[in-house]
Amino acid sequence: MTNKGFQMRNLLIFILFFLISNLSAAQQSNSEALAAHYFQNGEYDKAVVIYEDLYKKSRNSNYYDPYFTCLLRLKKYDAAEQLTRKLQKLNPQNYTYPVDLGRISLEKGEKENAEYLFNSLIKNLPKNEFAIRDLATNFYRAEAYDLSIKTFLAGRKLLNDEKSFGFDLISLYRYRKDKLMLMNEYITMLESTPEILTQAQNSLANLLEEPSDYEILKTSLLRRIQKDPQNVSYTEFLVWVYIQQKEFSMAVKQSLALDRRLKEDGERVFELSRILTGNMAYEQAIEALEYLAQKGEESRYYLPSKIDLLNLKTKMLTTGKFSQEELLNLEKDYEYLLDKFGRNSGTSFAIRQLASLQAYYLKKPQAAITELENLLDLPALNSLVIAKAKLELGDIFILSGEVWDAALIYGQVEKQFANEPSGQEAKFKNARLSYFQGDFLWAKAQLDVLKASTSQLFANDALNLRLLITDNLQNEADTNALKMYAQADLLIFKNQSDPALLILDSIESKFPGNSLTDDILMSKAKIHITKNEFKPAVAELQKIYDNFSFDLWADDAIFMLADLNENKLNQPEKAKILYQKIISDYPGSLFVIEARKRFRNLRGDSAGS
Repeated sequence: MTNKGFQMRNLLIFILFFLISNLSAAQQSNSEALAAHYFQNGEYDKAVVIYEDLYKKSRNSNYYDPYFTCLLRLKKYDAAEQLTRKLQKLNPQNYTYPVDLGRISLEKGEKENAEYLFNSLIKNLPKNEFAIRDLATNFYRAEAYDLSIKTFLAGRKLLNDEKSFGFDLISLYRYRKDKLMLMNEYITMLESTPEILTQAQNSLANLLEEPSDYEILKTSLLRRIQKDPQNVSYTEFLVWVYIQQKEFSMAVKQSLALDRRLKEDGERVFELSRILTGNMAYEQAIEALEYLAQKGEESRYYLPSKIDLLNLKTKMLTTGKFSQEELLNLEKDYEYLLDKFGRNSGTSFAIRQLASLQAYYLKKPQAAITELENLLDLPALNSLVIAKAKLELGDIFILSGEVWDAALIYGQVEKQFANEPSGQEAKFKNARLSYFQGDFLWAKAQLDVLKASTSQLFANDALNLRLLITDNLQNEADTNALKMYAQADLLIFKNQSDPALLILDSIESKFPGNSLTDDILMSKAKIHITKNEFKPAVAELQKIYDNFSFDLWADDAIFMLADLNENKLNQPEKAKILYQKIISDYPGSLFVIEARKRFRNLRGDSAGS
């Protein structure tokens, strides 16, 4: 045969071998897919035939598990035992097979034999990390989770290392929802692995439900801190526990102590102040911020803490009961900050807040107008600050009775920022001004345009005001009642709540049976909330809940009731029921997302889940 013929023959043999191999592989792949299909559908009698054939032909260990499981499901215990013992002889160091022999005993009802075998395996473990992990993994594969845990704990003793297998045990305790052991394991791990703290917090937030759970964790941490006071992770963990329990004063105390001991720059205290603010723990947040301010002007958190202090004090004083002296002291704090750092684009936020304080609470509208007009004369202001300052200036013009100036400046913003949120807000404010003045038809026309073109940002306010006007112009009595209601609304806007309440209470007596009942209830509820009169607020909201469950303010009233029960009245279970009602009964409400988040938090889910 020529060399060329020899090469051709070899090529044909190679091609034939390649085709046969591919055909065999394809057949095996098809058989494997079919067996898996039968297995998943519980058709073990069909799956076992294919798996037996695949295993005998290939001796591939990947087929052992499903083949063995099929035999167990079909109660073919002798065949399963024969298979397993044969493989155990061939692989005496592999724990898969003795564990599976124990599984056979359990399936046969021979519980004592199985327990004896399992305990013997654990008892005779070698001092070898790989062997310990192999046995624990096989117990896990057999869904014997307690035995897997027992193996890891026995392995710790063998290796004389209480931190070994920590991550494995954490995974098992989380799966078993073993709260106590999970707490202890995380605390043990934190000694040498502080970076696990965030994972510990997230895991336990999902698992711990009762106040007693957090008490146990707190006690364990305090004991550990006594033994190892230098470990910062334990104190950080303890601060987190205090926050979960709403023991905010203790959280501040621990954080300040840690900042002093470690001679830090205040970062952890500043972050805590933001968390406290988010939890409406304003007094404790102020304590933390005042500590930072006392570090002096050279501290990088001096100015941010001063800014946050002013914001918080403003929020506390202007949303609750306050004295004239407190308001004047707050005004001095703003003026001190502005004198210290100057009136410029960087302090524009403080100028605007000072103007708001002067206009609405200190009855100094002209001083507020001067502050804002001077602000608008400053160079290098960005467009957003200009728009906000002009809108606030327009509001204060209304406060001082200069309605034409208010309309003019709203018009400027509407024109200057057309098709932007600021321009749409200006259009809404102009429409609201017409409503305050009793020019309902003009206000409605403006709101119709706004409703058609606005972003979601102002759509709800525009829609609510439009519906208020439309629903209450049906007859002369309702129109006159609406005029009184608009006067009360203007007084509320001017922060004159007591005269507003008098007008709201008198509408029903002057115009009995008018169509504004639920609107009046909502306005009164909001006034009571701003005055920290929570019980009267609940009474008004409850009337909406009971009598107007399908009207405009229904979901608002339910959400407000839930919020009061959660944050002011210490009634979390009532709040949970009300949040659930919004989710189930008002799926189109703007409050659904927030209600779902709060419901999950009250139920004990982790944050944002």
